[in-house]
Amino acid sequence: MKNIKKKAVFLDRDGVINEVIYRDGSEKPSSPWDFEEFRLIPGIKRSLEELNKMGFYLFVISNQPDISRGLVKEGTTERINNIISEELPITEIRVCPHDDYHNCNCRKPKPGMIFELSKKWKIDLEESFLIGDNWKDIEAGKSAGLTCIIIDMAYNKSVDADYRAEKIEKAVELINSLSKNKR
Repeated sequence: MKNIKKKAVFLDRDGVINEVIYRDGSEKPSSPWDFEEFRLIPGIKRSLEELNKMGFYLFVISNQPDISRGLVKEGTTERINNIISEELPITEIRVCPHDDYHNCNCRKPKPGMIFELSKKWKIDLEESFLIGDNWKDIEAGKSAGLTCIIIDMAYNKSVDADYRAEKIEKAVELINSLSKNKR
């Protein structure tokens, strides 16, 4: 029997699935530190359902260093991810709780989470995509051989991705168009 590979979209969490938080007037985006700060991006459910209909597995891969920094409780991250799993058609969520100094393989820009998921689910990386909002997402995706789309934000203008989309709906339209061209 032939081993059929599947296609996937790897999604960053904060800035793609849910809104980022700006703390104390900072221009630097942050993850929600408690459940009350958590808000899904408008239109995300419909967009992910569309990707699902196109036959994509959907994976969330998220750096959450604020866990190891003691700024957010792991239970809060788990609760947020449970809501994401319940509300959205996500295949699996992976979280890296480490900070840069841990030098782990799962923390983006390293592609460890992508490789682990692609092996487990038999994903064809050449037919797959990454949607992110910062340079670490894009570098992880490029290292894994994914087509990378960045959601255009004020804080990522200098990031070089394969494509830019002003919002998640435009990223889905782009994936639909690019997928048709790959056939």
